[in-house]
Amino acid sequence: MVAAEDAGKIGVAEKLGIESGMVVQELGWDEDVDDALRASVEERIGGDLLDEEADETVSVVLLWWREDDGDLVDALLEATGVLAEDGVIWVLTPKTGRPGHVEPSDVAEAVPTAGLSQTSNISVADDWAGIRLVWPKSAKAKR
Repeated sequence: MVAAEDAGKIGVAEKLGIESGMVVQELGWDEDVDDALRASVEERIGGDLLDEEADETVSVVLLWWREDDGDLVDALLEATGVLAEDGVIWVLTPKTGRPGHVEPSDVAEAVPTAGLSQTSNISVADDWAGIRLVWPKSAKAKR
């Protein structure tokens, strides 16, 4: 049974496109985050998640975001500060009906203002959905 649980956890990290050795930063941690997802990512990268204080270039940002967390544009701009050119931001929001649920339209409005593009949405845990954000192709050429 443990092996099946581990396989499920690794599956989530794989769905997020996380590979061994990647540098992953976590923003917006609180007691409601999905610990199995976090453990899956740490196991996959072979190390710890970086926190808000990190200033090294990261491949992936996991941004836990809830309805009352403030201004999403500001949070996305902060997340892009150390994001690699080919990096990805996963905005992790509570699913519909869960406390702190964020309307997809709220995320869709914030994304272009922060200079990013939304590429996909996936279920990442029982209570959490993930929205994948990347630099637009035109922005990469300018950077």
